[in-house]
Amino acid sequence: MSKKNSKAKSKNNLDSKICPICEKSFSWRKKWERDWENVIYCSKLCQKNKDKI
Repeated sequence: MSKKNSKAKSKNNLDSKICPICEKSFSWRKKWERDWENVIYCSKLCQKNKDKI
């Protein structure tokens, strides 16, 4: 068996954050790779509800 992309993170080793709206943990996703430091909310729904705290 050959290894997949060596830069890929294993599912056991993903970074995670806590959403300030729903307080659930969410994990790093490939689509957030370049902007992970600026990701705050777990979903667009939570982002839309940020003013309802």
